Amino acid sequence: MIDSGQNAGVPIDYRPIAPDDVLALDDSFTTDTVFEVDSTPDGFALRPVPVDPPLAKAFPEDEDELPHEGFVAEEGGEVRGFASVELAAWHRRLVLRQVTVAPGHRGRGIGKRLIELALDHGRSLGARTAWLETSSVNVPAVRVYRRLGFSLCGLDTTLYRSTPAEGEVALYFAKEL
Repeated sequence: MIDSGQNAGVPIDYRPIAPDDVLALDDSFTTDTVFEVDSTPDGFALRPVPVDPPLAKAFPEDEDELPHEGFVAEEGGEVRGFASVELAAWHRRLVLRQVTVAPGHRGRGIGKRLIELALDHGRSLGARTAWLETSSVNVPAVRVYRRLGFSLCGLDTTLYRSTPAEGEVALYFAKEL
């Protein structure tokens, strides 16, 4: 075990992901704001736009292989969240592949602590930057990433074409380590 945090009086234990971990958590979310991308010939900006009714987003089951590197948050032996990472060795960038905290456990600092552990892990591997991708509709995640010092570093208006996320924009965030 890496450490144990106290969140709302309940201990949360953090440890590396184990091969037998079941990481099938509900990563859906609801937001009353989305980002529209304003672009000019010289750049782009995110503009928050209220949505009514709020947007409920559920992700399709991930067909990728299960993460094999990262960290888990447990409470009473139950997985409450995880962060999976990989190091892109050629340019020493830590890629945060997925950060998920189960509904009902959000807002307790679990995601923040998982990201902090991931960043510390990246530093220990010699990573120079951390990088992640999220959607323009995942405003709750964008707010967390910004609070943790990540900055918008790019976007892709075509990444989600012909997918269930059609119409969304991929947002890329980075942080110096």
